[in-house]
Amino acid sequence: MKDFFNGDRWLLFVRDGAVRANAIFLLSLSIISLVIAFNLNWVIGLIMVVFLAVGLYISLNQLYKLRDDTNTYLSDLTYQLERGQQEALLDMPLGMITMDDHEMVKWINPYMAKYFKLETVVGKPLSDVDFKLAKLVKKYQQEKQPLIVSWKRRRFEFLVQERFHTIYLMDVTRYQQIEERYKNERVFVGQIYLDNYIELTQGMNDSEVSNLHNYVTSEISKWAKVNHLLMKVIDDDNYLIVGYQRSLDSLEKKKFKILDVIRNNTTKQNSPVTLSVGIAYGEHDLMKMANTAQQNLDLALGRGGDQVVVRAEDSEARFYGGKTNPMEKRTRVRARMISQAMQELMAEADQIFVMGHNKPDMDSMGACLGIRRIASMNSHNCWIVLDTEHVHSDIARLMLEINKYKDIKDHIITPDEAMAKATSKSLLVMVDHSKPSISISPKLFQQLQNRVMIIDHHRRGEEFPENPLLVYIEPYASSTCELITEMFEYQPRDSESLNKLEATTMLTGIQVDTKSFTQRAGTRTFDAASYLRSAGADGLMIQHFMKENPDSFLNRNHLISNVKFINDRMALCVGEDNQSYDPVTAAQAADMLLQMDGIDASFVITKRADNVISVSARSMGDFNVQLVMEKMGGGGHLSNAATQIKGKTVSQVRDELVDLLNHKEDSDSDLETTEE
Repeated sequence: MKDFFNGDRWLLFVRDGAVRANAIFLLSLSIISLVIAFNLNWVIGLIMVVFLAVGLYISLNQLYKLRDDTNTYLSDLTYQLERGQQEALLDMPLGMITMDDHEMVKWINPYMAKYFKLETVVGKPLSDVDFKLAKLVKKYQQEKQPLIVSWKRRRFEFLVQERFHTIYLMDVTRYQQIEERYKNERVFVGQIYLDNYIELTQGMNDSEVSNLHNYVTSEISKWAKVNHLLMKVIDDDNYLIVGYQRSLDSLEKKKFKILDVIRNNTTKQNSPVTLSVGIAYGEHDLMKMANTAQQNLDLALGRGGDQVVVRAEDSEARFYGGKTNPMEKRTRVRARMISQAMQELMAEADQIFVMGHNKPDMDSMGACLGIRRIASMNSHNCWIVLDTEHVHSDIARLMLEINKYKDIKDHIITPDEAMAKATSKSLLVMVDHSKPSISISPKLFQQLQNRVMIIDHHRRGEEFPENPLLVYIEPYASSTCELITEMFEYQPRDSESLNKLEATTMLTGIQVDTKSFTQRAGTRTFDAASYLRSAGADGLMIQHFMKENPDSFLNRNHLISNVKFINDRMALCVGEDNQSYDPVTAAQAADMLLQMDGIDASFVITKRADNVISVSARSMGDFNVQLVMEKMGGGGHLSNAATQIKGKTVSQVRDELVDLLNHKEDSDSDLETTEE
C-alpha cells in the first residue's frame, strides 16, 4: 500500500498520457457509480465504495505493471538491436570504411580489414593506405547506384555515401564469374558463302575445281579449329559455323582476317575467291538466330560481298572487310530473269509508280524514265514521282526538255498526287536507292510498302524495306541506268522503244556516275552506253545538261582554295558555318581534289540550304571512303560515299571526321583497300 501512494508513481499521471487517460476514465466511472448507488440506498453505496476502492487499486496496479513491462521490453529490444547492429557491422560480409572530412580513415569493419592483412589503416589517409581504392572513391563518389569495380584482383559492388564519408564494398567475384561465363558461352550462328565460286569454276577442269575447293575448305577448317568453332560444309560454296560468344569477340578484335588470307592466297593462284559471312547472336531461339544469320549474309552480299556482317536481331550491324572493289558477277541470264520478273509484277499491278532519291541526279532521273518506258512497252501505266521544286540545275534543264515530250510530261506527278492515285494493287519501283528515308516520298513508300521493287547499284545498308517483292541490287554496276538499259533487250519488239530524250538522260546518268567512264566502268557499262547511243542519245544534249552556272563554278573553286591535307594522303575542304552550298557543287569539288598528285581520298564538308551538314567523300579505290561515311551514319561505294548530319555545325562535323581519319586502327586496318 505504501508503494501505491509513492510520489513517483503518482507522477505517472503527469508523465504518462496513456495511464493518465485510463485513470481519469476509471475515476469518472467510479464517481458516477457511487452517486447512483447512494441515490438508490446508502448501504448499497457503502458496498460500492469498497468494491470501487479495491477495483481502482487493482486496475492502477495493473497499469503500472503494464507500463513497467513495456519499458523493460523496449529496453531489452533496444539493447538487442544495438548489439545486433554492432555484430552485423563486425561480422556481416560487407566491407565498410568510414572517413572524416579530410579522407582520414576513422574505422573499418573486420570484413574489410582482411584485405589490408596486418597493416594499420585507422588514422591514415586513404590514399596512403591504398592508392587505387582512393582513386576509385574519387572517380565514383558522385554515383547514386552501386557499380561493379575491380580491386585486389577481385570484383566488388562499390558504393560511396559522400554525405556520411562511408565506403561500401561487397565481394561479387563469384557472381561476376558466373555472369561472364554465361555471356561468354552464349551461342552464335554464322553462314559463310563463297561469293564468286560458281563463276570461277565455270572455266576450270574437275581437278582444278577440286583443288580450289579443298584449299578453301581446309583454310576455313583450320581457322575454325584455332578459334574453337564448329564448322560444317553445307554445299560447295556454303559453310555453317557455330561457336561461343568469347570466340566471336576474339574474331571481331582480329577483324576476321580469314577474308584477307583466302583472298590473297587464291589471288596468287589466279583464282581470287572472296567470302561473305553473316553472323547472328544473342537469341535463345536457334531458328530465329539462323534466320538472322541468313539475313546478315544477304546484307553482306547486297553490299558487294567480301565482308562480314555481325548483328543480333533488332540491333545495329557491325561490318568487317569490304576492302575490295566488288567483282562483276552478274550475267545476261540474271538481267533476263529480273526483267521477266518485273514484267510479271507490272502485269499484276493496276498502275506503277517509280521514284528516285530526294535531290535526284541524272542517274536517278534516267532510271525513272527507263522504267516508265519499259512499263509503256508492256502496255502498263507508269507515273514518275518527282518534286520539281527542289531540283539541281541539270535536272531543271532536263525538265525543260521534257516539256517538249507531252507523253512523258503528263506522267510526271508530285508526291501528293501519287499518294492520292495509289491503291493496294499499285506497284512502287524504287530506283538508285534502297533507303526509304531518302526517297522523294517516304510517305508513298509507307503506303505501298508491301508492293515495292528495288533497283539500285549502291551497297545495301541496314535501313532496307522489310518485304520487297523484287530486289535487283548490283554494287559492281556503274549506275542504275546501266542495269535498266540491259533490260530493254528483253522487252517486246513490236512496241515503241527509247526516244532520244530518254536515251540521252540514261547515258548522262552513266557518264556522271562513272566520271566520264573513268571509274567503275566495266565491259557491260560500255555495252549499255553503246545501246543508248544507238537509240539516239545526243552528246551535245549531254553537254547541255551538264553545264553549270557561274555561282556553282565559283563556289566550287572557293571550296577547293581552302583545302587542307591530313596525313599527306587525304584532302579536306570545309565550307563556312554561315554559308550554304549546293550538294552537287560539294561533290564536284571532292572529285576535282582527286586530280592532285598523291591524294588517295578527298572529303568536302558543307552546310546545305536546309541546315543539314553534308559530307562528300571520294577516293581512287585505294582508300575505302564508304567505311568512313558509314561510321558517320552515311554510306555509298568504296570510292564514292556521302553522309548527311543534322543538329551539328560544320566545325563539329569537321572535328569528328578528322578524329576518325586520324584513328590509327581504322586508317591502318579498316580503310585501306586492295584491287582484285
